[in-house]
Amino acid sequence: MQTRSVAIADGVITKGPLPEVNLRGYLILPGIIDLAAQPLRLGMSKPEAALRGLDRAAARHGVTTLWSAQDWSWAGGNAAPRVAMQVARAMAAQRGRTGTDLRMRMLCDVHMIDTLEQVLETVRAERVDQVIFKDGLNSLLAQSELRQEEICRQAALNGTSPGAHLEALRALAKRHRDVPRFLCQLAEAFDRRGVIYGSLGDPDGETREMYSMIGAKLCLKPKVRAAAALARAVGDPVVLAARDVAGKPAGSIGLCAMSAIKAGQCTALASDGGFEALGQAAFAVADRGGLGLPEAWNLVSRNPAEIMRLPDRGVIDYGRRADLVVVDAATRRVEATIAAGRLTYLTGEAENRFRGAPAALEHAAE
Repeated sequence: MQTRSVAIADGVITKGPLPEVNLRGYLILPGIIDLAAQPLRLGMSKPEAALRGLDRAAARHGVTTLWSAQDWSWAGGNAAPRVAMQVARAMAAQRGRTGTDLRMRMLCDVHMIDTLEQVLETVRAERVDQVIFKDGLNSLLAQSELRQEEICRQAALNGTSPGAHLEALRALAKRHRDVPRFLCQLAEAFDRRGVIYGSLGDPDGETREMYSMIGAKLCLKPKVRAAAALARAVGDPVVLAARDVAGKPAGSIGLCAMSAIKAGQCTALASDGGFEALGQAAFAVADRGGLGLPEAWNLVSRNPAEIMRLPDRGVIDYGRRADLVVVDAATRRVEATIAAGRLTYLTGEAENRFRGAPAALEHAAE
């Protein structure tokens, strides 16, 4: 941490002198980069309004770049490929119109074998740059007696009966020998396009090793320590949920985020829920995780930028994109967010200070 000025011009960090805003008493930190935000429910009649809402919610908590999850699955409803294509188109159409850099993360089920060309066309046409593989079919079938309500819900979404839907899923599961070829074909195409891809919820080290071998390096929310340990041993990044840092892992995630961070088995944190968890988690790591604040904040800024190969953001340095979050040092409350040199959120005493310096505010807003 340094006590010094940060100058912004034309959307990037530069050198002064320039009109100034006195932010003593605040921490000026790199903008937060969220690799795995929760799915966006567009309600597709007004996608622009939903995206504006997502933009505002992210900015309120210091997020300047995010990937919103979108399923590509046999489950139907909002997880259907047709919806994913609509979401991808809506996000592409809004690119550059929102303060926050909004992107789509495709959660592709490994059994969507017959949609290979659709996946590749969506990734190409809408410039999707993150794809995560997941396997939800086998766990659903293994617990089909206990998860009748979920099967009935999916059947209704797909316009069929629960029995017919279950039989269709069982037939899909029997094609497990086609899954490796499907994944390898996607991996080859993704490598050509520079897409970052990985897997969600690896249940063991062997599964993580398989994904790593085909190039799916990003290890997102592994369920056990062995999977995270193997990922780090071979140089693959591990992304854990920020909400799990403060305590017991949520849901089926069996890996404690704080202990993984202390063991060097976590590369980055993602919201996977409320955006407020990201900044809170970074401060919690600085308080109790054995890291200084700059290193802890890297988990939500520099490291995600490096994972996604975005050299223009994630740190405060000359020539980098001016993505900054202004945090009250005493309360740790986000009071201003600046994305690409523009104020996207402003409140509290920080707002008074910006508004007390009109020339500086005008410059930052441009």
